[in-house]
This record gives sequence, C-alpha cells and structure tokens, in this order.
Amino acid sequence: MSWLKKLFKFGVVVALTGALVGAAAFVAAYLYIAPDLPDIEALREVQLQVPLRIYASEGELIAEFGEKRRTPVTYDQLPTRLVQAITAAEDAAFFSHPGIDPRGLLRAGIKLILTGKRAQGGSTITMQVARNFYLSRRKTYLRKLYEIFLALRIEQELSKKEILELYLNKIYLGHRAYGVAAAARVYYGKDLSDLTLPEIAMIAGLPKAPSAYNPLSNPERAVARRNYVLRRMRELGHISQQEYDEAVAAPVTARRYAPKIEVEAPYVAEMVRKRMLERYGEAAYTSGIEVHTTLSAKAQTAANRALRRALHAYSERHGYRGPIRHVDEIPVENEARDALLAKHRRFGEIRPALVLTTDEHSAEIYLGEGETGEIPWQGLKWARPYIDTNRRGKPPKIADDVIKVGDLIMVRPVTERHGKKESTFWKLTQLPKVSGALISLRARDGAMLALVGGYDFYQSKFNRVTQALRQPGSGFKPFIYSAALEKGFTPASLINDAPVVFDDPALEGAWRPENYSGKFFGPTRLRWALTKSRNLVSIRLLRSIGIDYAVQYAARFGFDPDQLPHNLSLALGSANVNPLQMARGYAVLANGGFLIQPYLIQRIVRNGKTEYEATPLEACPNCPVGEIPEPTSWEDGARPEHAPRTLTPQNRYLMYSMMQDVIQRGTGIRARVLGRKDIAGKTGTTNDQRDAWFNGYNQSVVANVWVGFDDNRKLGRGEVGGKAALPAWIDYMREVLAGTEDRPPQMPPDMVTVRIDPKTGQRARAGTTDAIFEIFRKGNEPSMESSGSEPSAPNAGEGPEQPTDLF
Repeated sequence: MSWLKKLFKFGVVVALTGALVGAAAFVAAYLYIAPDLPDIEALREVQLQVPLRIYASEGELIAEFGEKRRTPVTYDQLPTRLVQAITAAEDAAFFSHPGIDPRGLLRAGIKLILTGKRAQGGSTITMQVARNFYLSRRKTYLRKLYEIFLALRIEQELSKKEILELYLNKIYLGHRAYGVAAAARVYYGKDLSDLTLPEIAMIAGLPKAPSAYNPLSNPERAVARRNYVLRRMRELGHISQQEYDEAVAAPVTARRYAPKIEVEAPYVAEMVRKRMLERYGEAAYTSGIEVHTTLSAKAQTAANRALRRALHAYSERHGYRGPIRHVDEIPVENEARDALLAKHRRFGEIRPALVLTTDEHSAEIYLGEGETGEIPWQGLKWARPYIDTNRRGKPPKIADDVIKVGDLIMVRPVTERHGKKESTFWKLTQLPKVSGALISLRARDGAMLALVGGYDFYQSKFNRVTQALRQPGSGFKPFIYSAALEKGFTPASLINDAPVVFDDPALEGAWRPENYSGKFFGPTRLRWALTKSRNLVSIRLLRSIGIDYAVQYAARFGFDPDQLPHNLSLALGSANVNPLQMARGYAVLANGGFLIQPYLIQRIVRNGKTEYEATPLEACPNCPVGEIPEPTSWEDGARPEHAPRTLTPQNRYLMYSMMQDVIQRGTGIRARVLGRKDIAGKTGTTNDQRDAWFNGYNQSVVANVWVGFDDNRKLGRGEVGGKAALPAWIDYMREVLAGTEDRPPQMPPDMVTVRIDPKTGQRARAGTTDAIFEIFRKGNEPSMESSGSEPSAPNAGEGPEQPTDLF
C-alpha cells in the first residue's frame, strides 16, 4: 500500500504545483494585461449607435435614417420572460457567477488539449459584453485572456442589471436589428411588452447565430433553436409544461417589418435629414439624435389627402390616358399575377390592379396577394379619353369603353357620402402628371403645421414648397393693396377698370393687360376690385402709389425687394416666389400684422439630452402700437420680445375684411361651404393658366396651395386658382379647423363704419336705396355725400395726389 501513498502524495504535489504554477501564470498574465485594460466606468455612458429619428409635434414617428435599427431600453423595461429566456439560452448562471464560468472554460480547455481545436462555449454574457464593446472578434488566446480579465473587472464595476442592459441593447440579431427592442420591431412589429412567449423565445435564440437561426432566412432551424430555448426555460422552472407545449406548437409568425411610420411626411423628413447632416456630419445617422418637428400629425394627414384629391380631380377633368400595359393572357396562379403587379409600385394611395373581367357597368380586378375587388360604374364613368390639355373624347357608355380584360391599371379607394351614409369603392385612376404643393403655418409664430412638396416623394424628390419658384399671379395683389391703404387709399376708393396700354421699357414694349374675363367694368371700388381680382385696377393702383414704394413695402411681408420685378407687372404677381414665401406673407395678415419666421425644428435631443430648443418670435396683437420700424432693423440688434410689427392694426383689419369678401362673394366663393366667418384668402392665376394658387387663413392657421406643371406647361382652359387649388385648401381647412372657434378679427381703435354709395364710394344720402356699409380709418372716411352723379376721386386723406381722371 506504500506505493499508493506515494502515488497519492505525488498527485497532491503535482496538483498543488500545478495550481501554484497556474495561479502564478494567472497573476503574471493579469499583471501583463492589466495596464492595457480599458476603463470600465466608460460603459456607464456608452454611446450606442442609434439611428436618426424624426418626430411630429406629439411624438409620432415621421422617419428613421441609419444603417442600424436600435432602440435602447432600460432593464426595467425588459419583460421578465425575456430576461429568463436570454439567460436560459446564453448563460443560466449569469446572476450567480463572478463574470466567468470556470467549468465552461475548463471544458473548452480540455477539448483544446485533446483535439487541438478551439471549442465554442465558455463565454458568459459578461464576457460577451467585454468582447462586443472592447475587443475584436478575431479568435486568439491573448484575446480570450483579455476577455476573461475584462469580464472580471466589469463584474466588479457594474451591477448584473447594468451588464444585462448593455448586452441586450448591443447584440446584433439579424436584418439590421441591434438590441432586443429593435428585434421585436423588425420581426414582429411590436413593443417588447407585447411579445408572446414563442416570440420571446425566438428572439432569445438569435444571439448564438443571427443568420443561421433567423426566422426569416432559416425558419426550420429557427424553430429548432426556439424550442431549445423553451426547453431550457422549462428545465429551469421559468415556464410550466403546459406553457411549453403551447409555445412549441405555435407557428412562425415573424416577418420583416419596416419602421412604423406614423405620419407620412417624406418631404419634411428630407429637409430635416439634410439639416442634421450639415450640423453633425455622418454622425447624424448613428448618434441617437431625435428631431422633434412642429408638424401636426392631424394637419399633415389632412394636407396629404387634400392635395392628392385635388391633383386627381384635375387629372380626371382632362381625361383618361389609358392603362399602364395590357397582357394577352392573364396568369391563373396568384403568384404570377403578383409578379406582374410587383413591377409597378404604389404611389400614395393609388395601387396597380389587373382587370380580370368586365360587366356592362363594372369590372372585377386583382389587387395582389389573393385580394380581388370591383370597380363600380361611379369609378369608371369619368374616364373620357384624353386628347390634349383642352380636349377629351366621348363619355363612356359601358365598362369596355374604358378598360379591357388583361389591362394593368391603377386604382384608388374613394369614399363618398350620401346623407349620413358613407360608401367606399375602388375607382379607376392614373398617376397625375400635374404637380402641386401645400404649406401650412401656425400664424402666431410660423411653426410649420403641414408641408407637402408634391404628389409622391418617391416619384419626385423636388420639394415644391421650398424649391419651386413660380409666379403667384393675383395672390400677390393683397400686398399691393395693403401698400395703397398705407398711402391713403380706402376700400371705397374708385379706380377705373378700363382698357389701357403701357409703354414700359422694363416690359420690352407696349403692354395691353386684361382682366381674366376679357371684360371691363368701369370705375370700381378697391374692395370690389380685390374681391373680383380685377387686373386693370391693380395695375393702375400700383402705378399710382409708385413701383419703388410698393417694392420696398413688400419687405413688410418678408419679400426681398431686390428679387421683385421693378415694373407694373408686379401688380399681377410676376415675381418668382415659392409657396413658403407666400405663406409667410399671408401670415402677417393673419396674425395681426407681425412678420414671423417660419420654422420646422422644435427640439433636437441627442442621447436623451436636449441640444437645441426653438424660441420663435411670436406675434403680439395686444402689444402697444408704436411706429413701424424700417425693414433693415427687423433682423438686427438685440433679440426683441416679439416678432416685428410690420402693419398697423388698422391696415391689417381692412385687408382681412376685404379678403373675407373674396370668399363670401368673390373668386374664392367655393370656400363658403366651410360655413365660417373668420376665413379669408385670395386666388391666384398666372398668364395662360400656368399656375393656380389659393392663399388663405384665419387668425390661427395659414395655408397656401399651388398647382401647376414642373415644366411650366399650361394647365388648360378654366383651370384657375378657384378651381384647381381652392378645393385642396377647403379640404385641408375643413379638417384642421374642425371643432375650433369661429373667431373673426375685432375692429381695432380709430376705425369707423360709414354708409356709402357703392357706385361712387362717397357717403350715402339718406334716401340711397342701395347703400352699403364700409370701414374706414377715422379721419379717412368720405366727408361728402354722394350726389348720385358721375363718380368722383377717392378721398385719400393725406395720401398722394389722387388720379382725378381715374386713369
């Protein structure tokens, strides 16, 4: 037995020697590596690569930019079942070990000695954190030592909850998803709290091999891995046998989910993206920047719908251009039909469809993915053939006059109201070739509430709100009329609406302007001239007040005088402006006479810290009225308390009143359907109907709509602002103003209402039967009674010498 004792002693000595050697080697390795180990404290403030996200004013997601989809969460936001599933799959002893798993490392070491091959396993969650944040993925013995020592140090510095939080926010889980919250969104379109047990197990199985066990790429292997996770959860007592049985029987429900865009505003998203790229460079896409815009989700949705509806209405008024293509043989299998449709993308609300059959007054269509529908006669009867801008073919009598079996067409859903009932049906449509834009501002401070730069951003990224320079036509007249009021004219001043020829060198020869109707109406009051958009009155008015004065006065509405034409065509809106500039100008009339600065970005947050907060200058209608400053001082000097006042309350009130008449009895009369008294606006149409506008507002909201072709083609006969653009404005304002107070402006001090003779503009006699009331600045009202004879020159107070011959 003595040899056994000797053998035992020898074994003990060898073991102790090995342990001492191992300990010495471990200490030596630590002393060698320790100086190079990074500061673990930095993990507390680690900057994860989080994409740029853009939000509407109430937090609705507009867009996300960046290669990595990641939504960091705190430990408290992690469902208990998810924590159990992850630890069961990756590191069952996570909450008890010191950062390393000695048995796992020993198993890996023994296999290395026996086979000469490195083995998988042995890495705890803490070691994976060390590797993911500090080390490369290259497999070397030295890197493994670094990983071990880092894990031990991490466990000393951070709590288990902090370590697991880092791990679950950092790990890559396939399909650009980084972190479990992003994976829940990518694969299931859900928040973590909404995941089912099978879905949690599926995500928990991904860290080991995000591609091999991916439910989209390898569903069979993914199910096997999911079931392994569930089995481990059952073995560890996290779930019952019944829960296990139900979960392993569950089908794979994962599919690829794009970021859940809650507000469709791609033109806004692109504006913000460019701004952030200028400010942060490429780091904008990875720095966790959240941009909160001023956009109203309700207003933006209404704007999208309103503009598209108006562009479709224009397109349908000018005829059907025919199907996208025709197929002689309709595929029997839905997969083949889907392949046909897949070649043609959706645009906004319109989508491709294949005509399967036609009846006398209807057609059956295939919409994709097994879905079919019907186009009734009310969705077909509009489609007279397109000939040219001003001509269409004969109205169809049956469905086959419009479409044929095998036609690949575009359709859109349409909802019509019949009394209290609504009906929705598919309507034959086509992608509008005409373009448009809608911009809406909050009147008091210039916050952009809605912005639509075209029919579809992915069809054309050209932002017509900010980039399209177009002539505003008669929409510019209010600025000329406001200048005239400041010169002493009144709404009752008479200007002769009669033929005139101007020999203006700036216009390269003789100019014979006309009214849109081609008619002339003689002496006309300014109010009525603006209401009916009389061109000749506006031209004579501009000539009377002086072109230079009017150009400088336009600066009160935000226009650069150097960019405006210095000739009489300015009266008809020949300047090149964009819709945003027009909206800013009209905001002055809406908010009480203050020049605001439009803005889009309300707040920039970077990794939870606010880096920018907008502080816009606001209108202050109740502030004391002092002298209107010169334009050069509006942007200079110390920051003022409120936006600069550029119109007197009296001037603004008169203009508001006159533009209310545009809607009540003028070119914007269709807007009376809104049933409001506080809305005002002005149509705009350029020569040959190349541009159609409606610019309107109440005291809270400004909205401007433009319709036209990008190549400046003619819109066609009758396509004026009141027909092509106004319907979009009406649809938009109907939704945005719903439920808000109808609040016309209050008359400011130093104004009087006087009965006048509408034919002369003078104070009416007692017996005048057709007398009307007009508003004047005190001291500027007519001082004489009308004799009922020929009209006399307007009393313009201390204004310029008035044209006694009415031109």
